[in-house]
Formats: sequence, C-alpha cells, structure tokens
Amino acid sequence: MTFKTLDDLGDVTGKRALVRVDLNVPMADLKVTDDTRLRSTLPTVTELADRGAIVLLLAHFGRPKGAQRPDMSLSLVTKAYEDVLGRPVRFVGDCQGENAAANVADMQPGDIAILENTRFHGGEEKNDPELARAIAALGDFYVNDAFSAAHRAHSSTEAIAHILPAYAGRAMEAELKALQKALGEPERPVAAVVGGAKVSTKLEVLRHLVTKVDHLIIGGGMANTFLAARGVAVGKSLCEHDLTGTAVEILDAAERANCTVHLPYDVVVAKEFAANPPSLRTVNVHEVAEDEMILDVGPAAVEALADAIKTCRTLVWNGPLGAFETVPFDAATVALAQTAAALTQSGSLVSVAGGGDTVAALNHAGVADDFTFVSTAGGAFLEWMEGKELPGVKALETA
Repeated sequence: MTFKTLDDLGDVTGKRALVRVDLNVPMADLKVTDDTRLRSTLPTVTELADRGAIVLLLAHFGRPKGAQRPDMSLSLVTKAYEDVLGRPVRFVGDCQGENAAANVADMQPGDIAILENTRFHGGEEKNDPELARAIAALGDFYVNDAFSAAHRAHSSTEAIAHILPAYAGRAMEAELKALQKALGEPERPVAAVVGGAKVSTKLEVLRHLVTKVDHLIIGGGMANTFLAARGVAVGKSLCEHDLTGTAVEILDAAERANCTVHLPYDVVVAKEFAANPPSLRTVNVHEVAEDEMILDVGPAAVEALADAIKTCRTLVWNGPLGAFETVPFDAATVALAQTAAALTQSGSLVSVAGGGDTVAALNHAGVADDFTFVSTAGGAFLEWMEGKELPGVKALETA
C-alpha cells in the first residue's frame, strides 16, 4: 500500500486544507467526557496550521440521518476542541455551499475552523459525488486523518479523495504503518488475542486470522463457545451453542493453516456475576458445575499464554480475556497485557491493539502507552482484522 502523506505537500501557505477528522466524542450535560479523539488530531492540525495552511475540519457527530439536529451540531464540540488545541477555532455552520464559502473567505494562513456535521446532508452516507464536489469546492487539497471512519464509503471519506489531491494525515499514517507491521508484512511468529462476549460478532475476524497468524488466543465469552464445540460442559456460562458447528469449522481451518488455537484449560468461575462473589473458584475447564459460569481465564492458562507470546515477534490484540470490568475477573487480561507490554518495551515484540473494549482494558492494566500502537478505531479496526478493504484507505492509495 502506497499513499501520500503531509511530507509530500509542498508550500501550503494560504492554501485551504480540508481535513477529515473524528470529532464524534462522547458528551454528557453538553460537555465532552473523553477528549481522546480530539487530541489524536493535534499533530496533523498543528502541523498544517504552522505551515501556513487554512485548516478546515470535516467531521460527523452522531447519527442525524440528514436532518439538521441542534443536539448533534459540531458547534457543541468547538470550545472543547479549542481548549485541547490551545488556539482559536472558528465554527462554520455548514460544510458546503455559499454560506460556508462566505464564512471561510476571510480566513488567514494558520487559521482553523470546524465545519458543520457532514451527516446533516443526506448525501454524506450515500457517498454522493455531488455533495463531495460541493465540499471539495471549499478546499485546495484533502487530508484524511480519520481511520476510525475509513471503513465507510461516505462523501467526506471516499468520494472527495477522488476530486482533490489526497493525503494521509499523521494519525492515519501512523495507523496504516502499524497495521502493515501487524498483519500486512509482520515479523513471524505472529500471535493474535481475540476476546469479547460473542463469537457471532467476530466470525469473519477469526476466519481471516487463522490464515494469517501462528497462534490464535481466544478468550472472553467467545472461548466458551469453542470449549462447548470441543465437548466441554460450560455450565451456565455465556455461550452461543448454535454456533458450535461454526467454531468446529474455524478450528479445522486453523489446523489446515498450521495455526495453533489456544483455549483456556483452567478457568475462574462463580455462581453469580458480581465483584468477588463468595462462590468464586478456579477449576480445570472440565470441572465447571452446571450452576457456574466461566468469567475469566485461569492463572495456569495465562502463564502458558504468556509463554506462547514470548516465542512471537508480533502480536495483534482485540478484546479482553474475561469480564475485566468487574474484579477479580480482570486478572487474566491484566496479566497477559503486562507480559505483552514488557516484551514490547524490551524490543522483542511488535504489539498492535484496537477496539473500544481493548483500549479500556489496556488502560485498566496501565499498559496502553507501552504497546507499539493502540488504535482507538472500533469498526474500522475490526474490518481490517477481517481482511476487508477500507474505502477511505483505498481512496488514498497511489498507483
């Protein structure tokens, strides 16, 4: 994959940069509750502004479905963004048309503006070329810095990249390079940790990974379905019994591909899902009682998983091993994450993680900063793990 970056831009003084970013941040009582996505835009936005470009930010906010929704206006985010950026930020009440053009006409080199929610236009999610042309009329070149929106073929992520000279922003560039290292051209052996509640949400991920990695570590509620497929009684654990046949197919595919699938052989169980329940115990996976549920991977299995990762050069991680939000069912996720972080810091492992629960789990373990790369993208990261082509990325590729 080859794509142009900000390094390929010449003199941009006075030129208008249309920069697609992700400002779809969580809010409560009209205040941003997590500014991670805002901060991720800073390297690209500050560089372009410092180089004299007029920076016009394109983003969506919520799901207004083409309606003008005041509660989904990006004006609500502008002050918070200004605070994070540490510079004045103008708000423009549309992302296309005469009013928007008039609003940006007097902007000077280095000025920054947020344009109104692209999804206020029904054509955005339809990848309407007319809307893309109308947005493009405001700029001289296009920068996509929103990997988290790159799995959608929308006017502001795909169509516009065919109209204006298109470049990857710094966050997009870092993401694509990390993903290339993880599954594109990885150093082997490669391990993947895939956790979470349901196999049904990650079927395509698992099918793709068994052809790409040497070790597949399955945790969370998903592991219960695979254990059941192998004839293990899992009590009243979360388990998709109707998918055991599919699990067998994935296990067979892994065997054909010489991919070792790791399932827990000791587990932490309880009769109720609560913090430190009195019924808590650690047992061999074949000793789960009918009235017990599996809530975490056991310590012996975690030690074996750590030993497997120590033999690897690359790790991809998506999803927790247990119900990590509740103590003590965070133990396996924390322990294995800390092992991966230590190996990364020692220089023996390239570790790439992504997905909402994964980021939360790694933050909980205190190791998010110690991984090679942690992606905040949810759907885009999963689709990449499924081996799908991402329209917003494909549109940036050069011949």
